[in-house]
Amino acid sequence: MAPDPLATSVSFSRTQLSAEDLQRHDDAYGALTEAVRELCDAQLRTRVSLDEAGAVTEEIQALTRRLLADARPGALGMELDHDGGGREHGNAVLGLRNPIAMAVGPHSMFWDGNGASATLALGPVYEGPSGCVHGGVIALVLDQLFAEAAAAAGHPGMTAGLTLTYRRPTPLGTVRVSAWVEKVDGRKRVVKARCEDADGNLTVEGEALLILPRRILEMDAVWPKRPPKAVRDTRPKPASTSDSADLPDRRGEPAR
Repeated sequence: MAPDPLATSVSFSRTQLSAEDLQRHDDAYGALTEAVRELCDAQLRTRVSLDEAGAVTEEIQALTRRLLADARPGALGMELDHDGGGREHGNAVLGLRNPIAMAVGPHSMFWDGNGASATLALGPVYEGPSGCVHGGVIALVLDQLFAEAAAAAGHPGMTAGLTLTYRRPTPLGTVRVSAWVEKVDGRKRVVKARCEDADGNLTVEGEALLILPRRILEMDAVWPKRPPKAVRDTRPKPASTSDSADLPDRRGEPAR
């Protein structure tokens, strides 16, 4: 049997901290990350004098040294909460401790019965064409959303390929994204998505092929959960699936 290229890249460990300690860590490091996120926006838009910019630079460098006084050597990876919730704090889209992550806090991605959705605030840090969101940022967001939607429907997988159609520019500001499972065939999942601007105009459509790694299927591993949220479902109903019972429904209470 040919090796599964996705199998070696999936590894989840459970946290060793108590629920109380987890909350304290999340509160402290989440606040730190939000402050850095605000700093990124301020740095981008500031027009202070060059002397002031130099002084601020020295202060930031000093703060960086303080943070690196005790830091892990590599990436954060994946950790599971006590109830199976995913703690992907380094994730570039939804990581609590990643300052470029945009799907955090009130903008988090939520699961519904057959997919996932989010309402994001994409400001100047995510600019591509003048006044518009960079197309690569949209691709980044939808790539994550495809995986969230598949897991929400009880058919988790990892992206093997995706296709995006950019219908019109996406203005900076409020952006709404949604994705749903269209078809399941064994370990393969076809997921579709759409992106809308603040006025409800369709700006991007997407489709992805996700594949469930064999090792995850064989281990019957727990796939990370997300907080469910009721949304008005205006999307087309999915096509009938040939393997709708190949995985148990692992959705549950909100992950913390």
